[in-house]
Amino acid sequence: MEMRILISTNWALEVVPLVLSGGEPGLVGSVPTWERTAAIGHKSALHMDLDAWPSPHVCNTHFRYDAMPESFYQVKPKVINVMRNPKDILISMFYFNNNTVYHPTKDSLTEFQHKFLEGHVAFSSWFDHVKSWLNAEDKSHILYLTYEEMAQFQDLRQAVKRVGEFFEKRLDDEAVDKIADMCCFESMKKNNSTRDRTNCNVAPKLPALDYSKYYRKGITGDWRNHLSEEQAQQFDSVYEEKMKDVDLKFT
Repeated sequence: MEMRILISTNWALEVVPLVLSGGEPGLVGSVPTWERTAAIGHKSALHMDLDAWPSPHVCNTHFRYDAMPESFYQVKPKVINVMRNPKDILISMFYFNNNTVYHPTKDSLTEFQHKFLEGHVAFSSWFDHVKSWLNAEDKSHILYLTYEEMAQFQDLRQAVKRVGEFFEKRLDDEAVDKIADMCCFESMKKNNSTRDRTNCNVAPKLPALDYSKYYRKGITGDWRNHLSEEQAQQFDSVYEEKMKDVDLKFT
């Protein structure tokens, strides 16, 4: 069974299948994300017959490197690890929590930042997650990207090229432009909101979610519009302490 695992972002879940198809929309244009990808760590994956899926399989997970199934280290599937400025992740998670029925308790931003920095949020500590993948024992099958690389069209084109090279998929300039155009944030938001809303009645018992709010802004540096100077300084202080042994900086 051939497998591809994508880490953390719905953006990568759009880019990779399009790269593998050479830019043809195929399943990406008509099938909801939750139907064409298996989420490792989600109970819905237990009911999927992955052996019946065409190869390659595209999966996603928010698990740390050291929390992956034992077979992961034996098979060594190709992995795309997408990292993002944790301050922007904080804001994204804050709004996500307040726009879904998964989280009945609504915190203030100050309360949520405290939980985020302590790792008391879904999938635990961002710091531990990122460090686990950056310190993976075998990096030969891992491609590291950043959300910031994918947020601007020209940078997204380069990211598409890197993904193509990683999968040994030859893409000409026309295909790269086509994929980048389909995966720019506004195009992706429009496609996902329409496609997933159309199919939401057959979702595998997923709680209702307003997809028009799920894809919010898709920009970098939005944290500056929300965090006070004091909150930003507190965040930076924790970041410097927890990431002192890792060469990874965000602005």
